[in-house]
Amino acid sequence: MQLLKVKCVICDKIEDIDENSFQAKRLRNRPIHTYMCKECEDRIAENTKKRIDSGNFVLYQNKTQEDDW
Repeated sequence: MQLLKVKCVICDKIEDIDENSFQAKRLRNRPIHTYMCKECEDRIAENTKKRIDSGNFVLYQNKTQEDDW
């Protein structure tokens, strides 16, 4: 099993992931995708949940124009 070294974009922690995993393939083929370690991902999810529960979170969605045709 070969490993791919990745760096978290938030905390700059370097980790190894399986080179054949879906996440590794996505990172190789699409440079727009970035890697985030599990700790940062959990922290952001927790803070987002707190903001949603507080009522100060507004999720803006694209307005779709109805076509009369």
